Amino acid sequence: MKKLIVSVLIVLMAMSIVFAGGAKEASDAKIPVTFAGTEAATTGQSRMMQAVADKLNETGRFNAVVQVAGALSGDTDALVTQAKLGISLVVPSDPGRLASQFNLPDLNILMAPYILTDPAVLKTLPDTDLFKEWQAELEKQGIVYITNMYNGFRCFYTTTPVKNVSDLSGLRIRGFGNAIGNNLAKYLGFANIGISWGEVFPGIQSKTLDGCEVQVATADGARLYEVVKNIAMTKHYMLQSAFVCSATFYNSMSPADRELFTKIMREAALEYGEVIQKEEAGYYENMKKNGVTITEVDISEFQKAIEPLYTNNDLGFSAGLKDRLFKELGK
Repeated sequence: MKKLIVSVLIVLMAMSIVFAGGAKEASDAKIPVTFAGTEAATTGQSRMMQAVADKLNETGRFNAVVQVAGALSGDTDALVTQAKLGISLVVPSDPGRLASQFNLPDLNILMAPYILTDPAVLKTLPDTDLFKEWQAELEKQGIVYITNMYNGFRCFYTTTPVKNVSDLSGLRIRGFGNAIGNNLAKYLGFANIGISWGEVFPGIQSKTLDGCEVQVATADGARLYEVVKNIAMTKHYMLQSAFVCSATFYNSMSPADRELFTKIMREAALEYGEVIQKEEAGYYENMKKNGVTITEVDISEFQKAIEPLYTNNDLGFSAGLKDRLFKELGK
């Protein structure tokens, strides 16, 4: 019942924005669209969406607004569902979420542990045949996959030091509540707790959690340094914001407007991915200033622990998927 009420509220709020934009559209033919996210307004992801909205509005063709920090919903999957139903929303999800939500196991490879480790590959990813195939599959389900943006490497933030894989054994760690997160926990030996991000700080504070795995910008914004004093630099996921929008909205635009919209989105994703990379050092320095110990682990040990995930094909990848992806990326 609670989820139903939340969904109804999202629809009503989003529709009010769309209708408000629609009234404007009737007078000046501008295209109404809302960028909706769950991160704080200060993060690179949210700033990227604001920059895109500003650029779209400058063209005179769009009436774009931004609703972040969970203003429409704190549940990314719920926002994506509303886009799927036809609301004019652009939502930053991630490949793992989309893979689970739309039953596309191969899409997990973009977020699988230690597969993609260089943000530069995201520049050519949208041009690959694989990406275009995923786009086609998602569009059949009502979603247009626009682009990916680097959003930080995820590491372990814990109340006790983690230097080796064995140090994670038995710890209660908040992670992704999907196939990627569950399999990371399976092979690294911790208990994966798939709760909402808002529950992490109080969970660690009350000792019901021993930590989380997250990117540094989000950790710093949540002041995690107040409850955890250790970071293990495992860099096990290269987190990506996977931007999607309503297929109904996208296909309602003229070819010229679609091209403009996509171009602005992709250029901004690359620009802000680089911004996020540059800002990470400052966030880590702030962690240190607040008494957090940062441990440079032997990443090869963690990679070796993860190898059975791929030999056993726990994520259900198509045969030869990794080799095909790397070939198309030119790696």
